Amino acid sequence: MRNIPLFSRLNDKTLDYLARTSADIRLLPGEYVVHEGETHRAVFVAVEGHIEATKFAEGADRVLGIRSPGEVFGEVPVILDTPFLVSFRAPEHARVMRIDLREFRVLSEAAPDIFEFVKTAALGRVEGLQEIAAETTAPRLAVIAPQWDEGGHELRTFLERNSVEFDWDSDTTEQFPIVRQRDGTLLRNPSIRDVAVAIGLPVSPRDTTYDVAVIGGGPAGLAAAVYGASEGLSTILIECEAPGGQAGTSSRIENYLGFPFGISGDELASRALQQATRLGAEIIVTRTAQRIDPDSHAITLDGGDVVCAKAIVLATGVSWRRLDIPSLDRLRGRSVYYGVAPDEARYVQGSDVYIIGGGNSAGQAAVNFADFASSVTILVRGESLASSMSYYLIEHLKTKSNVRVQTHSEIVEAHGDANLEAITIADRAKGETVTTPASAVFILIGADAETSWLPEGVDRDAHGYIVTGHDARSRRWPLDRDPYLLETSLPGIFAVGDVRANSIKRVAAGVGEGSMAIAFVHQYLAATALTAKAN
Repeated sequence: MRNIPLFSRLNDKTLDYLARTSADIRLLPGEYVVHEGETHRAVFVAVEGHIEATKFAEGADRVLGIRSPGEVFGEVPVILDTPFLVSFRAPEHARVMRIDLREFRVLSEAAPDIFEFVKTAALGRVEGLQEIAAETTAPRLAVIAPQWDEGGHELRTFLERNSVEFDWDSDTTEQFPIVRQRDGTLLRNPSIRDVAVAIGLPVSPRDTTYDVAVIGGGPAGLAAAVYGASEGLSTILIECEAPGGQAGTSSRIENYLGFPFGISGDELASRALQQATRLGAEIIVTRTAQRIDPDSHAITLDGGDVVCAKAIVLATGVSWRRLDIPSLDRLRGRSVYYGVAPDEARYVQGSDVYIIGGGNSAGQAAVNFADFASSVTILVRGESLASSMSYYLIEHLKTKSNVRVQTHSEIVEAHGDANLEAITIADRAKGETVTTPASAVFILIGADAETSWLPEGVDRDAHGYIVTGHDARSRRWPLDRDPYLLETSLPGIFAVGDVRANSIKRVAAGVGEGSMAIAFVHQYLAATALTAKAN
């Protein structure tokens, strides 16, 4: 420790105390010392190798600085009593000394100049972070399209859900949407995958064979990816749009354990994505699984790529149920939407918004829209929200003066040419219909499982939800043992989350099932290996 400048003038007694009480951490390349947002307060000193200070932004870690051997880090949380503002990781083999807060206080009493050094360093780090935050770099992309253009709306939703910073220009053009990249390159009427490739999101599998393939990136799928990768399984997650699923569109999840003040769905998804990626899971977006070979577990993706997996976890969730109203279909994507994007509220500033549906998703959307829209009306066919919406949301809606709940009512027609201008509402209690101006309609009336693409051997109930566990032991079940709790009627293929029959439609339940599925995957792989060895 005498070779570390900070400790060079300490006496033997103090150095001996530090040697006995400090952690000696050995790091592998890519391993993190501490993560952004952690609250454990300690001062770290790089002893061998270099340490990178990183901050997660737009789907990747940005390196903000390097700590060389002998340099201190972690001083900001210790001095200012804050969570870590950045993460620290080792890009190479490294060795780090960690002095916890209690020991640092003892050290500061013995050597006040060390405390002054660390305090000065902390204030300097904060000033440096402020300068980085003040940088006026242009967003990576600009989306150019009219407000109610369907293609432009789809692109904005995709970028927001993948946490990609962008500008939006509603000026009309001859051909739209247009995406302008930071270097001036234009993408005219691009597909979602074109944009994903342009910004460096992974869209193609790196390998052809994995231990486990997870299809679907909602809470259940992300949990399966986290636990699969953390337990040493080569894991790929295949997502058709953006991680988070329907939960990722929730403006605020208030009842998820461990977040006393709630957390937005996109933030929860972003954290899970970081976690899965850090642990080694491979995640690709804008890809759809089109078929599964029941014997080889080969998964064919749109575009022709094929990946094989020893085990498969189906976490495809559900899709919003559609209303059979032709005038609504004609305006879909042009101010009539199924589901709600995370930042949709800012595009309806000063507008009259209607939400169709009485579940939690509708309630969360109404709360979010109320801060921007002139008025928000929830249309429900029942006599109240009590049977379909959580109590805390109903109470929250009562605090929003511009939110109105209209019961016994449903939309029967939409009016407008280029975009929605008005809707006709039928009030079943009064037996009358009224046509009223409307700027936008968001439809959240429940969801259906889309499982018709699965092989015939995967049993489903009458509504298309996948049967698992004891109920999956049909006449076609080929093994002597019963299916595992989350296993389908095809051995080695599991189903979790909303797509599973009789599942509890809650984020926490989906996360639990995703983690449980990996335990059953391990059992399946072990049993398969024993059978192969015996044969």
